[in-house]
Amino acid sequence: MKRFFKWAALILLILIVGAVAWFWTPDRDAAELRALYTTDASQFIELENGLTVHVRDQGPRDAPVIVLIHGSSASLQTWEPWVERLSDDYRIVIYDQPGHGLTGPTPDGNYDTAVFVETAQGVADALALDRFVIGGNSMGGWVSWNYALAHGDRLDGLVLVDASGAPDARPQSIPIGFRIARMPVVSSIMQKITPRSMIERSLQQSVSNREMIDEAMVDRYYDLIRYPGNRAATLARSRAERTVASPETMARIAVPTLLIWGQEDGLVPLAAGEWFDTHIPDSALIVYPGIGHIPMEETPDRSAADLRAWLQTVYPQDDANPLE
Repeated sequence: MKRFFKWAALILLILIVGAVAWFWTPDRDAAELRALYTTDASQFIELENGLTVHVRDQGPRDAPVIVLIHGSSASLQTWEPWVERLSDDYRIVIYDQPGHGLTGPTPDGNYDTAVFVETAQGVADALALDRFVIGGNSMGGWVSWNYALAHGDRLDGLVLVDASGAPDARPQSIPIGFRIARMPVVSSIMQKITPRSMIERSLQQSVSNREMIDEAMVDRYYDLIRYPGNRAATLARSRAERTVASPETMARIAVPTLLIWGQEDGLVPLAAGEWFDTHIPDSALIVYPGIGHIPMEETPDRSAADLRAWLQTVYPQDDANPLE
């Protein structure tokens, strides 16, 4: 019997080692990823804290400025549908957040709230942006409203797209990638074993319009999560300090605010958008039936048109087309 258990344990060990070897997914080469995912609009800005941020700054230099911040595990490419539809009339700045995309991990491994707010401020300072509208999706929306609280004097407006951070905003469903990030032992293993199928499944669980997900999109998410240090940053972010909104803090937001929400968002439910709309003084909420967590990609024409209409109330039409 002892010999049986000995051989059984040995076989199990061999199977485990074989599985790890089979599914092992090492980091991609940083230079190779930069070659794949930069464009002529890309630039890399080094901040005072040593972080080098991948930024794209597009549109007329003297047009009103919109700074857009992506969500957790995404990258600046999520805003390309809006850039394509709005950059004739607006200067649009997008960037990869710390621990994401081609920006990569922070030098000190810190992912508290202040780090993300300071990154937005550092990008704005480096590009000499005096005043602008800031907006974000999901975690990027959380960064945006925190930025509005810290630096509201620089803002003309705030855009929250399925933004996180509302109290008691309990997800109805959590994509598998986010669930794994919350499991201490498993998440550590996933820093080295990250199946492409898991990335694809997480994307499918985040949206309602699944037609928007193609092979190139899955490949991009799969590649950029393997930028050196990004998987460790994902784990560190899940354990970092996160501010939560309150009626008192939201009452301090003094700029016009547009709220865009997918009615079928299971990750940050519509109740969170309604909460923000109730507690931000000058806000308007637009809800899209049949849309999930990423409206700017799931329904790009409608969401860009709604944003343009709102921007024209912030920046009158004569100012939004300064080159004409």
